[in-house]
Amino acid sequence: MALTLEQKKAVVAEVSEVAKSAHSAVAAEYRGITVEKMTQMRAKARSEGVYLKVAKNTLVKRAVEGTEFECMTEELTGPLLFAFSIDDPGAAARLIKDFSKGEDKLVVRLVAMGAKLYQASELERLASMPTRDQAIAMLMGVMKAPIEKFVRTLAEPHTKLVRTIAAVRDSKQAA
Repeated sequence: MALTLEQKKAVVAEVSEVAKSAHSAVAAEYRGITVEKMTQMRAKARSEGVYLKVAKNTLVKRAVEGTEFECMTEELTGPLLFAFSIDDPGAAARLIKDFSKGEDKLVVRLVAMGAKLYQASELERLASMPTRDQAIAMLMGVMKAPIEKFVRTLAEPHTKLVRTIAAVRDSKQAA
């Protein structure tokens, strides 16, 4: 069923609003995927903070004008599914990667991040980016390591003294 002008304006406004605040975008061809699989993907997308939309390419072209995803406009051809990462830059890539493993009909066409368009092969790299919580944990580990090493260095002379005394005691008991 064809969309009215008002419905088209609403779709453009909705996608534009999401594109302005999104961190990354992935466009994938979904031709041949069952409705059941698409419903599962949409449910998982909602739970992971990914905005998933199937829309006409001309409407998406208008929606991404003036955003960092404007670089995608030249490559929008065919039936595409658009996934925008809202909270985590790699969330959309992880979602599409997970579903493309079990569904060979889901083919990645575009990956965009930071006003740059990347090849579809870069999806793996974007999907492997750590989440916010993982990045904070890694940072805390790096910040904590020098302090732990300093504490171990301070405690080492005392530990060595105790081991030496224990060794002397053991040698006297053995003699």
